[in-house]
Amino acid sequence: MAGARPRIVSLLPSATEIACALGFRDALVGRSHECDWPEGVSDLPVVTRSKLAKGLRSGAIEARVQAIVGAGLSVYEVDTDLLRALEPDVILTQTQCAVCAVTPDDLQAALDDWTGAAPRLISLAPDDLDDVWQDFRNVGAALCAQDRAERVIGDCRVRLDAVQAAVADRPRPRVAAIEWIDPLMVAGNWVPELIALAGGESLLATPGEHSPAIAWADLVEADPDVVALMPCGFRIPQTLAELDALTGRPEWRDMRAVRSGRVFATDGQYFFNRPGPRLVESAEILAQLMHSDLHAFGHGGEAWRRVAVQDREPAWQSGG
Repeated sequence: MAGARPRIVSLLPSATEIACALGFRDALVGRSHECDWPEGVSDLPVVTRSKLAKGLRSGAIEARVQAIVGAGLSVYEVDTDLLRALEPDVILTQTQCAVCAVTPDDLQAALDDWTGAAPRLISLAPDDLDDVWQDFRNVGAALCAQDRAERVIGDCRVRLDAVQAAVADRPRPRVAAIEWIDPLMVAGNWVPELIALAGGESLLATPGEHSPAIAWADLVEADPDVVALMPCGFRIPQTLAELDALTGRPEWRDMRAVRSGRVFATDGQYFFNRPGPRLVESAEILAQLMHSDLHAFGHGGEAWRRVAVQDREPAWQSGG
């Protein structure tokens, strides 16, 4: 591929962000329905579609996904005619989670009938931060940009080192990072590492392992100092709209984080759940949530909001 700009179709938001960070925004010719950052990516042709209706609550999403998967079907549809027409040299996808994004299996029909030289398929499957950096390298290698990938990784690590330095010698609050509301799940994989880098102790999840479902009794027993709500794919308003599933439980008000006003709704679509360059911003956000006097990173408003329970009704306050 040396000497020519590759034609790239990215079917994974984090892969799109990685390709752009490596300097290949202009080489993208198609995207998934979920790829929406950085600016301008949304103008690209969309080659996938979700079978889930928009606006469903987390419990309804879970039920619909289980019904689809239980029938042996995919949660996504691929526009194979459009994909072929875009004539990509490289397709970026993933094998980590069949529920979160298109997998190689979803592409099989298009690839089986491909005419001419088939595109190179790069599948990302990170479990922890080291895997995320390796995915940067894998994308860089596929695009003949290995040196650029190492520079971007180095820049990310420098910024994470700055987060770690900013919280050194501070108390380390115990954090429950909620990745899904119904059923209740805590964020695993790289999120416990981000929490540690940001000066906290992750509860109920193991670094490098997938996000586990937990019982309400587990959360109550853990009694976190901080609760960070980061449902996968949810913007803050969608999370706030489901707060009744939490605040309506009698155990909620008794938890330490609730009593001390240290419950936060974060943007789970753009941060935390996309294993790409913005995991750095995710660590910065966590540092601010855990250390209220830390303003150096400047995130707030659209990135996170404090959730305060006053009397019987929830109230929401902007972060910053």
